[in-house]
Amino acid sequence: MPQLRKDPVLKQWVIISPERGKRPLNYKESTLPQVDNPADCPFCEGNEQKTPPETLAFRKTGTGTNQTGWWIRVVPDRFPILTPHGDTEREGIGMFDVMNSIGIHEVVIETPRHDQSLHSVSIDQVKEVIWAYKQRLSDIKKNPRFKHFMIVKNSGQGAASFSHSHSHIVATPIIPKRVEEEIDGAREYFHYHDRCIYCDIIKQEVTQPHRVFHEDFAFVAFCPFASRFPFEILIIPKRHQTFFENIENDHVLPFANALQISVKKLQTILPNLPYNFIIHTSPCSDAYKEFFHWHAEIIPKLTKVAGFEWGSGFYINPMPPEDAAKVLKEIKISE
Repeated sequence: MPQLRKDPVLKQWVIISPERGKRPLNYKESTLPQVDNPADCPFCEGNEQKTPPETLAFRKTGTGTNQTGWWIRVVPDRFPILTPHGDTEREGIGMFDVMNSIGIHEVVIETPRHDQSLHSVSIDQVKEVIWAYKQRLSDIKKNPRFKHFMIVKNSGQGAASFSHSHSHIVATPIIPKRVEEEIDGAREYFHYHDRCIYCDIIKQEVTQPHRVFHEDFAFVAFCPFASRFPFEILIIPKRHQTFFENIENDHVLPFANALQISVKKLQTILPNLPYNFIIHTSPCSDAYKEFFHWHAEIIPKLTKVAGFEWGSGFYINPMPPEDAAKVLKEIKISE
């Protein structure tokens, strides 16, 4: 029987409908159009002049800026959704509010090789990606014009515009609505319980681990109770921490490991599975430190949001998260 489940943070209802899962869902292997010749790919090593000048690079000693010899490279997006130049100049036009799209939009090139991806590179390379996120967020945060930061990875057909493995760092002058909803839910819970809702979610999931598929001393990865999509994953640090960029040095490897294990398992289920990966960190204020807890989510692109979902605000998930976690647990991968 279908079941309505409520997300405790967003107060959003999800319909878990196993009966719907009996329909053909067209879970088929997807293919992202590849650049046949890596010489045409702006993210491949040797093509550094095809991107804007780098803002950060981890490279071999003795190699020059915007030259070969790097293993991680961060550059401004060639077609940014935000620009770092100018002022916001917020104003009203009648009843409507407008402002200039001031912000930062950078691309983290996760490997110099065109044939590698986050699940196929070494765990050390994934660590380097995390270090790049941490360093860039720490640097960008020094600019007081930016109020919020988000790290987003779009992978696979229909999710990414380039097949070369990369992710995005976006800084905005306002707090996005979805983040405000998370903040409101976490604040309200803290007000009534005097505890962080994410810390309580971790305790609940670890105590009743039928939705958990990976856990170590620092992180837990699980399919959330009110999963919106099949194989939706949350990765949460066990230690309460508000800002991702303040992740402890000895927690970088466990986070990289939890992230790569999650993606490897998803790719084992369906090779070339498109997905979105998002790191949610607190806005740039200590006002949220007691109740906001940074976390990461992975959203596989297995189902389509249709008219009922758009019209009602409900998500319909044909796979109960307990079943999804069981499948993920049973998948054996090389670490």
